[in-house]
Amino acid sequence: MTGSALAPLRDRRFRWYFGSRAVDMVGDFMGGIALAFAVLEVSDSPSALGAVLAAHSIPMVAFLLIGGVLADRFGRTLIIQLSNVTAGVTQLAIAALILSGHAEIWQLVVLTAVNGVAAAANQPALAGLLPQLAPKDSLQQANVLNGLLRNIALVFAPALGGALVVTVGAGWAIAINGVTYLVAAALLVPIKLPPPPARADRTGVLKDLRIGWAFFRGTTWLWVIVLAFGVLNALSSGGNGTLGPAYAKASAIGVGGWALIVSAGACGLVLTSLVLLHVPLRRPLLWGMLGCSLHGAPMIALGTTDQLWIVVVAAFAGGAGIEIFGLGWDLAMQEHVPADMLSRVYSYDMLGSFIAIPAGQLAFGPLGAAFGLQHMILAAGVAYFVIALATLASRSVRTMERADATSTTSAPVS
Repeated sequence: MTGSALAPLRDRRFRWYFGSRAVDMVGDFMGGIALAFAVLEVSDSPSALGAVLAAHSIPMVAFLLIGGVLADRFGRTLIIQLSNVTAGVTQLAIAALILSGHAEIWQLVVLTAVNGVAAAANQPALAGLLPQLAPKDSLQQANVLNGLLRNIALVFAPALGGALVVTVGAGWAIAINGVTYLVAAALLVPIKLPPPPARADRTGVLKDLRIGWAFFRGTTWLWVIVLAFGVLNALSSGGNGTLGPAYAKASAIGVGGWALIVSAGACGLVLTSLVLLHVPLRRPLLWGMLGCSLHGAPMIALGTTDQLWIVVVAAFAGGAGIEIFGLGWDLAMQEHVPADMLSRVYSYDMLGSFIAIPAGQLAFGPLGAAFGLQHMILAAGVAYFVIALATLASRSVRTMERADATSTTSAPVS
């Protein structure tokens, strides 16, 4: 990597942010594995595990919009720190219950739900903070470094979590995750940013939500892609996430083959991140949605063949494509949404994109049983490919260009 690729790290504030994200991501991916096995220690029931996982995701989706308003109102670093401290305390409480042998499923559901509320505030705040810390001419590199960090953590942190569960137990692994949340919050303390500007017209949370909604519905490229991803994420979670492992286990691909497919996707993410440190995306949404269409390739391959190498190559291409989309989307949001409402608009994006995921997870099981696993995986992959490309029918999507690196959309907020 050249010096320009690492330019954002020359800024002291970005280095503190980068360190905080590194600790946070490793702990989060590790803790997810540990929590699953901890629940299964308390109750050897998939239904109990599903209840605990849903207890996190439902409040997270339900409170995303409020989280975006809080981040824009009170400062993104403060909201991230408060949410990390809350998550750290809940994880430590779960760990104490597991280690003491007194844990019950209802307790884990309640504590995980509190963690989900904290995540609802954390995610929009994180999305809005990065462009405040990166120089305008290094915004692409800053986003790529953040994505590269996430992808590397995604490769090894779950394995670390599994190793900790085997060696010291799920309770201690969750306790370590709780500490990582607190450390991540502490690492943001040196970051000093101007407070959010006072607004005389600010009358309440509902008005802030209405302002964010007005911008969202009035910005064509924004609602077109969020609407598409409401469907795309349902297709991916159902066709790939739910039916993919089931078909692999029942076919010649096997469990080991499925692990290779997942690893190939992760390799596509990481290697594409390295390339994007040097290759500028002048039309972020055009290239982003072209890349997004490749994420349908592994489902199309899995739906048409049992040849493992073909599916592995398709998974690599899918990982590479979705990484291009992730960068293009962040650049479009950060450069074309006013800074003082960025977290709110990100929260509308997240809500629209995430809300249909449970529907895909629930619907594709019965559909696969009725019409065949491979047929439904193929149908999901083809639909994914077509819908992703269909967004390019919108002129605002295919023609958007990067903003002038010297321009700003609004006064910075913290």
